[in-house]
Amino acid sequence: MTSQGTSVEDLVLVAGATGGVGQLVVSNLLEKGYKVRVLTRNAAKAQKMFNDRVEVAIGDIRDANTLPAAMQDVTHIICCTGTTAFPSARWEFDQTPNLIEWVQVFLDPKYGEAKAKNTPAKVDAQGVSNIVAAAPRNLKRFVFVSSSGVLRKDKLPFSILNAFGVLDAKLKGEEAVMSSGLPYTIIRPGRLIDGPYTSYDLNTLLKAKTGGKFGVVLGKNDTLSGQTSRIDVAAACVECISSPFCQGLVFDLVNQGPRPSVIDWEALFSQQGNPSE
Repeated sequence: MTSQGTSVEDLVLVAGATGGVGQLVVSNLLEKGYKVRVLTRNAAKAQKMFNDRVEVAIGDIRDANTLPAAMQDVTHIICCTGTTAFPSARWEFDQTPNLIEWVQVFLDPKYGEAKAKNTPAKVDAQGVSNIVAAAPRNLKRFVFVSSSGVLRKDKLPFSILNAFGVLDAKLKGEEAVMSSGLPYTIIRPGRLIDGPYTSYDLNTLLKAKTGGKFGVVLGKNDTLSGQTSRIDVAAACVECISSPFCQGLVFDLVNQGPRPSVIDWEALFSQQGNPSE
């Protein structure tokens, strides 16, 4: 066994590793002694960010054919992929829309969906379904970062956030995970703050500390609202993969109240119960 009770056989695949939460997940995993493989479309970016301390698998969750090669010997998967809730350059349009086309994109979500390759439906719904389908059947844990509001899509302010279907897509991703037969944990954070540290390297990521003064609060059934530090989301992803309390657990995560000097994740998880029993 390595540090923190990590098995030397453990190999964690992180999808979305160079994104705002994923990069912090990778740094936490490395700090705790896990072997890490990142799934990325940009090997050079990942190698530069993580100082060649990770395995790099070239793949795209939107293309199911690119995923099987990344799955060899993987024991855990942490999926923190995502795109913007509203149309932006990150939607990866085939051609940059002109002003009239942008107006049409905002007026007609179906038009934008047809013109872009990186929409919520293609990333958070189809992409997550693809990685779930490709996951090894003997996986120890599949962790999926979803979003608060998935069960409150018709209520303000979530109905505005869901104008282009991001919460619809996240919920479909959740459903794919929960119906897969794999041991899973689903995290529903609020509006993300702290970072992202997307132009930083591993040395900086390892030093990242939450700028918030609030503690970590977990809840159930999509009832919490508020802001959530990306640093705390990443910590939850890593802490939950070995916790027996988290198997089959879906929980909300926001920052509220006074912050203790140390976050006792196992105590927080145990208070949510153990659905696997």
